[in-house]
Amino acid sequence: MEKKVQQALSGLTGEHAGKYYPLKGMTKDVQNQLIEDHFLFKEGDSKTFMVWINEEDHLRIISMQKGGDLLTVYKRLITGVQQMEKKLPFSHDDRLGYLTFCPTNLGTTIRASVHIKLPKISKNIEEFNKIAAKYNLQVRGTAGEHSDSVGGIYDVSNKRRMGLTEFQAVKEMYDGVVELIKLEKKSQ
Repeated sequence: MEKKVQQALSGLTGEHAGKYYPLKGMTKDVQNQLIEDHFLFKEGDSKTFMVWINEEDHLRIISMQKGGDLLTVYKRLITGVQQMEKKLPFSHDDRLGYLTFCPTNLGTTIRASVHIKLPKISKNIEEFNKIAAKYNLQVRGTAGEHSDSVGGIYDVSNKRRMGLTEFQAVKEMYDGVVELIKLEKKSQ
């Protein structure tokens, strides 16, 4: 799998191009820097497009950047996935969507998230989680699953992956985050 993915990645161009870092064989300095940057395996020149191999799923394709321009992040992800799929076909089922190792990622496989500071509405974590559930959002700390928030900053993402399109999944997250921001502002 790793060789197939490496070959597919080597043909990427533009903002999708970058350097491939195999888990085995990298120096400790490089590994520490990648950990500090919150990257591992593949880092693009602009640090906005990455591919993780054999982590939770066979592939995790990531598009990210600072700021609130979700459209650019989404477009980069879609074009990157399309470029990769030309060289590395993904397993797809008409009923289940994209097939993944982790069953919670079946369907669109897309997890769209933002890091956002919500100190007021998150004071009561039970109520905060109820609000998030109302909008089909998953809330966690910025250091990954099962991590705590630091300074009231949370990673907020779409919870649903099946039964909707990639665009609908991102829009659901966006609409929910807009509502969280409104609630945070009302709480001031």
